[in-house]
Amino acid sequence: MGRGAGAITARLRRAIETGVFADGEQLPPERQLATAFGTARSTIRKALNQLEKKGMVARRVGSGTFVNYAGPLQTATADVADLTSPLQLIEARFAVEPYMARLAAIHASARDLASMEAVLTRLESCGGDKGVFTRWDSEFHVLLARCSRNPLLLQIYQTINSVRSHAQWNAMKEQILTPEQIEAYNVQHRAIYEALCQRDSQKVAASIEQHLEKARQDLIGAKSA
Repeated sequence: MGRGAGAITARLRRAIETGVFADGEQLPPERQLATAFGTARSTIRKALNQLEKKGMVARRVGSGTFVNYAGPLQTATADVADLTSPLQLIEARFAVEPYMARLAAIHASARDLASMEAVLTRLESCGGDKGVFTRWDSEFHVLLARCSRNPLLLQIYQTINSVRSHAQWNAMKEQILTPEQIEAYNVQHRAIYEALCQRDSQKVAASIEQHLEKARQDLIGAKSA
């Protein structure tokens, strides 16, 4: 493998390790990567072959190349999840998501917005199904984090998102996620998306804060019921 391919392998590996490309995400096509790195497609192919040998990507004929790397933080995340209450989780989201959303309003690409709209469509058609809503709600917020184009913020949010799947939080969701509440959350998701499309960083941050405040109040109500 040539020196050019080695350098590209290292850069792609770092992007995967820092969460720029998340586990399960499809990498851009070889042609697009070749343009981005200013090299030939054959060089990109060599770099992807090396990542595949390292087990960091999986190449699917006819579909593309997908990240296959969950990262080294799983054990630490599991430990902190045991110590974090659902209310503390909401507090952490308040600390991270509004500014993350501001960055997303600046940096989100047309492709990012199309992906978010597809996820939003799935959310709005979940029919009150808690499991389906939870899956796509998680994906919606991870996409928002990815749109920030800040690898550290993305990694922090991926940790937050992992805690959201913890047993304590799942138990509360069973009480909170009625069909009516799901519909209300999706109205807020739509407002967040529309603010992103308008590139209105102040509005999208305010929409996220409203969304999180509702989640906080619903959580307090469930705990006191």
